[in-house]
Amino acid sequence: MTTKAVPLRRAALKNEVRLIGGQWKRSKLPVADKPGLRPTPDRVRETLFNWLGQDLSGWRVLDAFAGSGALGFEAASRGAAEVLLLERDGELVASLNASKARLKADNLRVERADAMAWLRRAAPAAFEAVLLDPPFDAELGAQALAAALPLLVEGGYVYLEGPAPVLDPPAGLEAYRQARAGAVHYQLFRRGYTAAVDASPRNPP
Repeated sequence: MTTKAVPLRRAALKNEVRLIGGQWKRSKLPVADKPGLRPTPDRVRETLFNWLGQDLSGWRVLDAFAGSGALGFEAASRGAAEVLLLERDGELVASLNASKARLKADNLRVERADAMAWLRRAAPAAFEAVLLDPPFDAELGAQALAAALPLLVEGGYVYLEGPAPVLDPPAGLEAYRQARAGAVHYQLFRRGYTAAVDASPRNPP
């Protein structure tokens, strides 16, 4: 008796991620076989950009632990004026730059850097949104939030993804939205205003 072989799922399905919105919707980004590299799931990205809004025109966005670049490319795809991706792995930096060139993503820049060190020395009030997806088991959530806070404009947003929620964010950040998908907890915080102002991240001055 012979048994029919069950075809394996294509490896490519595990080694790429699709953008889900904006001008590059359905475009693919490669996902390298690297320990700990775990792109933000489609469902989570969809929820995040429902929270932030589909049109990020005029926004400056930082994707601080870029990895596959899924978060940063999603922001760029939705019209952000400037998107900076930070990644310390040289091979991943080369892959991100290749995707940038292929998509002609002129509003996106890739920099090789250690995210935590970069955050701590960056200029203040430089971004409308900072996206944080640190290595899943690194326990950097609270530290990354504290380092990202000064980089936000008033009313700006910081997104954090990890294995557990941060229940006590640093002073100056207020919880805005949060959800969970399996083992992934994801949260959106907003920087408060120091005075009554009309400007918002959607219409940066």
